[in-house]
Amino acid sequence: MNTIVALYDSMEHARQAVQALKNAGFNSADISLVANDISGEYSRDLTKTDSTADGAATGATAGAIIGGLGGLLIGLGALVIPGIGPVLAAGPLAAAVTALVGAGVGAAAGGLLGALVDLGIPEEEAGYYAEGVRRGGALLTARVDDNRVGDAQRILQGYNPVNITERATEWKKAGWTGYTKDAKPYTAEQIKMERSRYATNTTMSTKNIDKGGEIAIPVVEEKLNVGKREVEAGGVRVHKYVKEQPVQADVTLREEHVTVDRRPVDRGTTGVMGDAFKETTIEVTQKAEQAVVNKEARVVEEVVVRKDVGQRTETVRDTVRRTDVEVEKMGKGMAADYTSGWREHYQKTFATTGNKYDYYEPAYQYGQKLRSDKRYSNWDWNRLESEARRTWEGSYPDTAWEKIKGAVRYAWEGVKDAVS
Repeated sequence: MNTIVALYDSMEHARQAVQALKNAGFNSADISLVANDISGEYSRDLTKTDSTADGAATGATAGAIIGGLGGLLIGLGALVIPGIGPVLAAGPLAAAVTALVGAGVGAAAGGLLGALVDLGIPEEEAGYYAEGVRRGGALLTARVDDNRVGDAQRILQGYNPVNITERATEWKKAGWTGYTKDAKPYTAEQIKMERSRYATNTTMSTKNIDKGGEIAIPVVEEKLNVGKREVEAGGVRVHKYVKEQPVQADVTLREEHVTVDRRPVDRGTTGVMGDAFKETTIEVTQKAEQAVVNKEARVVEEVVVRKDVGQRTETVRDTVRRTDVEVEKMGKGMAADYTSGWREHYQKTFATTGNKYDYYEPAYQYGQKLRSDKRYSNWDWNRLESEARRTWEGSYPDTAWEKIKGAVRYAWEGVKDAVS
């Protein structure tokens, strides 16, 4: 089982979310609600649902909410939580809070914060939700099976829940340092101001339509504008230096060698140079060649540095947001019936792949969404597939198109048959 959590500024939105969970088949015994009731308007109406003569419009509205919740939630009743004050509470979370408050555990783990931590909510995040209730919010939790987490989250998101991280950031900017059960509860006036600060007009008036007019719902789309600017992108530095390396060359050198030999002879002096007994000196010089080294500097290579200017095309990838308006017919044969058909198709086609239904559900929803887009109303699948793939891969880059395109096509053709 998994626990999902949502905080609502409006008690009415919380009630609608509870009703939607029940309608989708979730067990009321697994749904909890804790809502700030510092003004006492909800506790007053626990035993009655009709407005009295002295009741204001607010009282009538509170009575309707309590009457609706009374048939949906188990153990609906009033409770006082330290640091928050009076609340309207129901379900397992209310029982857990009551137990912790009664046990008198410390501020770090007691009350609503401790109950949320026991459900598996990280302590910091649990503190955000507890502070949200302190400031007038309505906290809804539900324990759901693993295979239905996606269904439950989509239901809760449909009733304008608070983005708790962004809200906590705003509180911190205003000086809030964290939730503690020792904090002083908000007054009714402070809660009224807090709610007005974050109030949004989530429901459009139908008066113009009732009078024959129209309502224009804007579809907002972001466009990607890509400019360019000049930046340094590196460069080159050329440095000339001198290095020595050994070289060798072979050269042939001529050398003279004088040889003196003595040999015995026996002949007369005829032909002997000069006086045979006159002293004589003969000098014979030996000559030899030596290697003479001369170095000549020559240019053997050039390093040319130049700058070339070219152009390249770069694909810039980013995401842009676009609001879509989905038109859903109410009554038999619409979204709920599609879901049933999608699950049947999953069992026949994808159950053996190892991926759960939740893996393919976004693809089924995508196929239904494509068919409701008037731009593709006259397209067949062969024409649509490349466009559908491009949009899918931009929104779901981690899920391969080839794995889910069968689900997209089934949902697209199923919607096509239903509306044609």
